[in-house]
Amino acid sequence: MGIVEEAHNVRILGSGEQTVVLAHGFGTDQSVWKHLVPHLVDEYRVVLFDNMGAGTTNPDYFDFDRYSTLEGYAYDVIAILEEFQIRSCIFVGHSVSAMIGAIASIARPDLFTKIVTVSASPRYLNDSEYYGGFEREELDQLFEAVKTNYKSWCSGFAPLVVGGDMDSVAIQEFSRTLFNMRPDIALSVIQIIFLSDLRHLLPHVSVPFHIIQSMKDLAVPVVVSEYLSQNLGSESIVEVMSTEGHLPQLSSPDVVIPVLLRHIRHDIAV
Repeated sequence: MGIVEEAHNVRILGSGEQTVVLAHGFGTDQSVWKHLVPHLVDEYRVVLFDNMGAGTTNPDYFDFDRYSTLEGYAYDVIAILEEFQIRSCIFVGHSVSAMIGAIASIARPDLFTKIVTVSASPRYLNDSEYYGGFEREELDQLFEAVKTNYKSWCSGFAPLVVGGDMDSVAIQEFSRTLFNMRPDIALSVIQIIFLSDLRHLLPHVSVPFHIIQSMKDLAVPVVVSEYLSQNLGSESIVEVMSTEGHLPQLSSPDVVIPVLLRHIRHDIAV
């Protein structure tokens, strides 16, 4: 087992001609795709991995300098594709991994057939001509809460982000994976994500972009999907689902899985 494979808990399932890479967002790990994977393995080669810093990875491997920008994660994606000699893939990125995939595709467009995103945002902070959903003061309060009492913050943050019924399995699942992160790593990662601004990179994306999003998402307002579509350098399509929450593949799989499969299987009609 190579170091990349071991560090990221890479798993390869199925044996189709095309490869689908599933990349998770903040506070989760590859288990967030558990409802989608069974529908893919008969048709595709499926690559699952954990982003460095996820609770399932070795915290000793987390290099705070390397992961002080999202480029560090993008280079990890490229390293995984190279390690397994994947010449081209359909990349499915949730939340921050949508932008990680975009960065990786700018560096190595040859490795990506298309990018399918769930709950993607190039910037979370509002400014004078852009609505990302958050004011700086709100984010500072969030960071302070993470610093002060991580466990308490997790139990409050999970229901807000997932949405829906407080007792749902999806909230319990997200709470578990969130709490598995080492608190200092979680704080570093959430600060990088919420304070990043990748809008300037969007025109440089050249691979087709499928943008899927919940109608109601605390972290990503619907207008952000429209902004993405209008500013990407590549062809794109937006689909807003009648779901609630930032992790709809976990909380509303009956709605989301058919949508994801359609975007994975079918290209944008020109």
